[in-house]
Amino acid sequence: MGERILIVDDVATNRIVLKVKLRSACYEVIQAASGREALKLARVAKPDLILLDVMMPDLDGLSVCSRLKRDADTRDIPIVMITSRLDHASKLEGLHCGADDYLTKPVDENQLLARVRSLLRDSNRAADLRKQGALALDLALETTPLASDTDPHVALIAPRPELSMFWRAGLAGFKGFSLRSMTRLEALSELSSDHPVPDIFVIASDLSHRNEGLRLLSDLRSRPATRHAGMMMVVPANDAERAAIALDLGAGDVIYDPFDPAEMAVRLKTQLRRKRQSDRLRAGLSAGMQMATLDPLTGLFNRRYAMYQLDRLLCNISTMLVVIILDIDHFKSVNDRFGHCAGDMILRQLAERMKGHIPQDCVLARIGGEEFLVAAPVRDGPSAYALADALREIIAREGFYIGEGVAPLAITASIGLAVATPEQNQTAPRMIAAADEALYASKTKGRNRTSLAKPA
Repeated sequence: MGERILIVDDVATNRIVLKVKLRSACYEVIQAASGREALKLARVAKPDLILLDVMMPDLDGLSVCSRLKRDADTRDIPIVMITSRLDHASKLEGLHCGADDYLTKPVDENQLLARVRSLLRDSNRAADLRKQGALALDLALETTPLASDTDPHVALIAPRPELSMFWRAGLAGFKGFSLRSMTRLEALSELSSDHPVPDIFVIASDLSHRNEGLRLLSDLRSRPATRHAGMMMVVPANDAERAAIALDLGAGDVIYDPFDPAEMAVRLKTQLRRKRQSDRLRAGLSAGMQMATLDPLTGLFNRRYAMYQLDRLLCNISTMLVVIILDIDHFKSVNDRFGHCAGDMILRQLAERMKGHIPQDCVLARIGGEEFLVAAPVRDGPSAYALADALREIIAREGFYIGEGVAPLAITASIGLAVATPEQNQTAPRMIAAADEALYASKTKGRNRTSLAKPA
């Protein structure tokens, strides 16, 4: 069975009908006959989605929805409210309570299953982002900036300019987003820093041709610049078939035309809330990946990631690969005399100098307190030695700033290097050991010098 769906309805017949539809689509189904039972099952069984009836005798669906969305353990579960009440006020009330959609009985099977697929897709994507990175992601999310204070941008794409302006006029009184009318061509072409990508696209299913809006939706979802934007499709009234197609193509929501601007505003805010959460999860994951691979002081790769990259380079040698180990001379005395803050300043400046003098296809990492690694493809042995000795010279050439009123401090470094060719079938640990041995030779010979490993 697939994802678990909780059906909440006090009428057994209604539960059975929904259960049959969902089981035929290979979903696991659990049932609750009352609002209070639903609250208990939601916390214990942790369903992936809830289909919630509005009218129940003990605790109505609106109250259940509100409580679930206030509970940290259940607030991320998507909720679709299902009811026989046809008044528009009830639909708005349900959406305001936090429901992701509001369907009326009898429910169209294709529309229901498409909505379930869409909500589960979004929910699973967010869950995957949370799992990736684990503790590093949790820590990164604490330091990831919140969304900008500027209003999110909503693009309105209608078949005619006057209809787009009509939509815009209807939504003008609602706060929380800015509106812009846009053509299909503008949506596809204005993807640059001069024209920021809208946070949400509201697209009519029919533009200059029938279903052109659906094709535009698919196109925007396939492009890197717009694939993470929110998408809402406006379809003709009662066109459940195309509503289902839009959801399967990647629309986050569907609304029927003509629509009530108040309902559109609520749905837009729901889409924007989801997008902000997704954006922050992606940013947190990216930050977590950086924390796992980078040295926080210098911004260079850390030892673990450097070893991985070194193994990759060794597997793809074309001519020769040089591995350089660089160690700052007498660094402990610098920390003892001027303090660790001064030492940190030196390490950051040294990293910047090295970044400016090595080829782009190199690996540059801080692998210890004052020890750095460089791995680079080179033409031959003399080129390898020249690269290593050039790094030593740029460090010794100029002093290092350690604070106001203190003269720049002269710093030198000792270097050891080892080279590998395709025929040698070297490994990262062996190359590091050989370069370390050469570094030790530089230290014993008086420091501020470059030495080659014996095999080289």
